[in-house]
Amino acid sequence: MQVEEDPLTVKVDHLKEKPYNKDDDVIKATSFEVISTLREVLRTSSLWKDHVQTYTQHIGDFNYQRLADFGAAISGANKLLCQEVLEELDVYKRLKFTLELVKKEMEISKLQQSIAKAIEEKISGDQRRYLLNEQLKAIKKELGLETDDKTALSAKFRERIESKKDRCPSHVLQVIEEELTKLQLLEASSSEFSVTRNYLDWLTVLPWGNYSDENFDVHRAQKILDEDHYGLSDVKERILEFIAVGKLRGTSQGKIICLSGPPGVGKTSIGRSIARALNRQFYRFSVGGLADVAEIKGHRRTYVGAMPGKMVQCLKSVGTANPLVLIDEIDKLGKGHSGDPASALLELLDPEQNVNFLDHYLDVPIDLSKVLFVCTANVIETIPNPLLDRMEIIAIAGYITDEKMHIARDYLEKNTRQACGIKPEQVEVTDAALLALIENYCREAGVRNLQKHIEKIYRKIALQLVRQGVSNEPDQESLGVTVNEESNSGDSITAKDEIVKDPAVEDASVANNVTNPASEEANEVNLTTEAPKEDSTSKGNKKTDGVAEDAADKATEKVVVDSSNLGDFVGKPVFQAERIYEQTPVGVVMGLAWTAMGGSTLYIETTKVEEREGKGDLVLTGQLGDVMKESAQIAHTVGRTVLLEKEPDNHFFANSKVHLHVPAGSTPKDGPSAGCTMITSMLSLAMGKPVKKDLAMTGEVTLTGRILPIGGVKEKTIAARRSAIKTLIFPAANKRDFDELASNVKEGLEVHFVDTYSEIYDLAFQSDAGTEMI
Repeated sequence: MQVEEDPLTVKVDHLKEKPYNKDDDVIKATSFEVISTLREVLRTSSLWKDHVQTYTQHIGDFNYQRLADFGAAISGANKLLCQEVLEELDVYKRLKFTLELVKKEMEISKLQQSIAKAIEEKISGDQRRYLLNEQLKAIKKELGLETDDKTALSAKFRERIESKKDRCPSHVLQVIEEELTKLQLLEASSSEFSVTRNYLDWLTVLPWGNYSDENFDVHRAQKILDEDHYGLSDVKERILEFIAVGKLRGTSQGKIICLSGPPGVGKTSIGRSIARALNRQFYRFSVGGLADVAEIKGHRRTYVGAMPGKMVQCLKSVGTANPLVLIDEIDKLGKGHSGDPASALLELLDPEQNVNFLDHYLDVPIDLSKVLFVCTANVIETIPNPLLDRMEIIAIAGYITDEKMHIARDYLEKNTRQACGIKPEQVEVTDAALLALIENYCREAGVRNLQKHIEKIYRKIALQLVRQGVSNEPDQESLGVTVNEESNSGDSITAKDEIVKDPAVEDASVANNVTNPASEEANEVNLTTEAPKEDSTSKGNKKTDGVAEDAADKATEKVVVDSSNLGDFVGKPVFQAERIYEQTPVGVVMGLAWTAMGGSTLYIETTKVEEREGKGDLVLTGQLGDVMKESAQIAHTVGRTVLLEKEPDNHFFANSKVHLHVPAGSTPKDGPSAGCTMITSMLSLAMGKPVKKDLAMTGEVTLTGRILPIGGVKEKTIAARRSAIKTLIFPAANKRDFDELASNVKEGLEVHFVDTYSEIYDLAFQSDAGTEMI
């Protein structure tokens, strides 16, 4: 090939470093610093290690010049800065330039590491935590310490239901299996997971088919009922009948019993006694004022905070499927915007429906046929009729004075004395005091108020005893000291003697007639342990012990509560005698009434306001209800008819304005049982004859003079006995109710059962009428 142009000619001069001394200390130190810095950089970057290996393989060992060139080459500095290093011929300056570049690279590397670390921590913090948690779970699972949350829940629920599989209904097992499968597919953080978990918790905890062993021993039940309650023979008889039927059948059928009666007669405590006699679990809930159906039937599971109804909560609480459930105050059910609870109770209390009771929360049928329901009510008239139809009513009328005496003496007084920490030998409440307490302070049918008054008496007695220095607590010092220790403790004995010598204590003990048993025991211990000693201390003890014995002899009397000092403990009497007249005057007749607190007597008074020919009229006072106002109008009409039959010439009603009054005008009065009493009162005024002494009557009268039956026979009979009435007049239709009363209630009463008012007329105004003694 021919070259047309001259080739490029280049003149090259080899650059050589300026001479330098290899042993120069400054150069050595600078090179060592470059090497040290390069080592730090090499620790942080593995890439630079490859550069070092490649350089040493192809170029050779490092000298000062090569070290400077290598440092500048891998420093990653600006090209111009690297060029300066290459152009520098002074070895020291070249090393110095390289050292600066490597130092800068080192700082940049450190900054890069800190930035990368911060970003890495920020980005991967949650991931690292998640990975660590997963590793921890895996380790615990491998060691058998813990399992997965959902797995553990499922295992817990399956373990619960495992023992009940034989007794649990198949449809419930199917629902549980479906819900367990659903639980495994749900995320633990979802709201549906919590709902399903709670639902399974309730389903598996219920006592499906788990029945407690009942005790059908009638004699044991009779003993338990008698221990807990005095009287109430009709209630106890019904419970024993229930137990006897269970004994013959081998199994008990759930029943719905409703105990009705005034407050304080023991309705709730009877339910507890029945449960103890039957060996059933007891559960009580009150429905007084209940206005939400969900309290009985439960909420739907979709609601926040949904819960099953009371019945499901009861089964979970007692752990058996045949408890005794006491539904308190069923006559005070409310009715709100959330539905009618009385209607919701129908399914619960209907023996035909509660075999498959459906709770809104569980949504699976529950068998409540073995549950014994006991309801309590003060007044059955306020219970809705459909609900009342499903119950068996047992009326508890209340207690007469004799029964209250027994209850106060055998139950209330003993329990109250123990609760107050008073010993039997320290107090005596006489029968006269209890009788006065019952007659003048606690006349209601129940015994709750009587218990409050007895507690009030014992509280005052306790205060009186403590003020006198009495303490029934055990003396810990005297009990813990041994004979040897006490024989060496002269100071403590002297201190006790000084207390006995104290005239204030001695005078208080004598004045109040109260003995301190604890102090007597302490003195006896001192005498026993100090007997062998003959020193001055023992002589002092003998003298002071004599003083203590004298004080103890004077303080042997009890605190006695009698009718004379009863007012000091409970205040002035609340009730006066219901009987205002020993012999009722003309125009006044005693009637018998029923109230929610029991029976009571009331007078019906009639007087003539003015007399005008042909201007007969009737005025009513006493806060009477509509029924009693109508009864008064009927009585006025019937009275005129009877008077014309008995005394044709007597025109009292046609010419007189009559005023009829029922005392205690501040108390509302209403009811269909005062008709015959009103007629008798008007006739007594019209004829000017008082009625027979110690006579009381009750009954409603029709316009034709027929006597209609009434209610509350036992309560009215008890009220008559309380007022010392000897002769009673009842409607003939109530003879069977009277015959069922206990003999102690009927004892000593002369009772007449009448069909028409003419019979009452003969009994009230003719002293020679025939009588029937009961």
